[in-house]
Amino acid sequence: MAENSSGPRKIVTRAKVIESYPVKTDEVTIEVNIIDDEKAFVRSYYLNFPEYGAGTVALLTNLKTSILSEISLRAERMMESKFVERTKDKFKLRAEQLLERNVPEMPDETKNLLIGILLNEMLGLGKIEILLSDPNLEEIVVNYSKEPVWVYHKKYGWLKTNIFLESEGEIENYASIIARRIGKQITILNPLLDAHLITGDRANATLFPISSRGNTITIRRFRRDPWTVTDFLENKTVSKEIMALIWICMEYELNIIVSGGTASGKTSFMNICMPFFQPNHRILSIEDTRELMLPKFLHWVPLTTREPNPEGKGGVSMLDLLVNSLRMRPDRIIVGEIRRQREAEVMFEAMHTGHSVYTTFHANTADETVRRFINPPVNVPATMMEAVHLNVVMFRNRRLGVRRILQVAELIPERRGKEESIKTNILYRWRGSDDKIVQHSDSIRLIDELSLHTGLSRSEIMGDIRQKESILEWMGKFNIRSVTDVGKVMAQYYRDSEELLKHVKKNEKMEELKAMGEDGKPKEAENA
Repeated sequence: MAENSSGPRKIVTRAKVIESYPVKTDEVTIEVNIIDDEKAFVRSYYLNFPEYGAGTVALLTNLKTSILSEISLRAERMMESKFVERTKDKFKLRAEQLLERNVPEMPDETKNLLIGILLNEMLGLGKIEILLSDPNLEEIVVNYSKEPVWVYHKKYGWLKTNIFLESEGEIENYASIIARRIGKQITILNPLLDAHLITGDRANATLFPISSRGNTITIRRFRRDPWTVTDFLENKTVSKEIMALIWICMEYELNIIVSGGTASGKTSFMNICMPFFQPNHRILSIEDTRELMLPKFLHWVPLTTREPNPEGKGGVSMLDLLVNSLRMRPDRIIVGEIRRQREAEVMFEAMHTGHSVYTTFHANTADETVRRFINPPVNVPATMMEAVHLNVVMFRNRRLGVRRILQVAELIPERRGKEESIKTNILYRWRGSDDKIVQHSDSIRLIDELSLHTGLSRSEIMGDIRQKESILEWMGKFNIRSVTDVGKVMAQYYRDSEELLKHVKKNEKMEELKAMGEDGKPKEAENA
């Protein structure tokens, strides 16, 4: 294989392939080998790129020049998925025409492969695009040009790839491409970038000398097919008892904080809970980077922050959006992550004024959640935290390679004389000895709050929770797992729970769900 310095490099050692699978992006399908080399400290992620010579490299360069001279690109529109698809179609058609004219005898398979490589280089991030298409990866990291690209694999952890970027200039160019597409800049004067790709993946970049070895890019890859409650139940991240409890809390508008460490699954857990909202409730989400994905038929207004321009103008902070959201008549407010005192104060004020609020927060236990909120730098009064009814703590077990709910706790206000404090009551916890989530203690506050909101007795509330458990179990049996399908079940529940429960008790599919449109309403009969 005739390679330039920026291409993949072959591993020339005695090594064992422990897994192989294909990865496809556009017209390119590449085989991935996970390699265990006894002489290396870490395993390798090896992409089996096709072999082609100097003539093919020259042909690709000429094709790129010809196409770019004919079809103009506007960076600011490269975050519009429809525009990108149309541009890809134009590029593909023109590349096919040029290849047919220059190399008419080329096989279709080779032609499609070259066109795919060309599209990745012109419209994406080159060979990194192939990594972004691998659903087994969570992180893609460029540390600097003298080191291979690293990836974090869901099964094998950190792996070295056989991809090298040619120079620090190439890394900076990719960072600039990411920045320009969302109207930002990354320069020596502004060497830090936090952005997102058209795929929704989060990207971070730093430039030398801030990163002293060289320029860096870090991409957090998100699932293209989002997790749902059915997935979390199947992989034992949660239990149906906990999800039924959270469902009834969300149905009756109690406030919830989801805590956890970095990459513990806070946002993913928040996302699986979103279909529990009633379709006629107005939902506002506030995020730094768009990560949440709700069923299309929900009344949802997503809001995202914006960094100021190089002159320091035009910035829109989370606080700005949070304050503004209160003027938009929300029924539910979802806050991506609380980091600062003023944000926390406004959020708790929203809770106290009757809004239903859900947020994520960095803390490893329920007790730590309370301590971090009531001490600097967040430093809100303990009385404000009375508005929080439930705290769900996520946990990532690196040894087992799994994510679990560590704790589900209710927050209990306490008064000793004039002093007010908040204590936690752990309702459920993860038991590491047998990898099970078990009940830890009975509710002191939560069931009474639900009774107050619903007018139901404790026994009626427990009966409602058991019903919800049966629905969740039924969804798992019939593999109802897409965001839209889970949302349809919830929409049906809120419209006619008796009809849904009839199918659940009979343990049969519900054909009405298939007849339901993307808006959650039954499709009109053609001859009506």
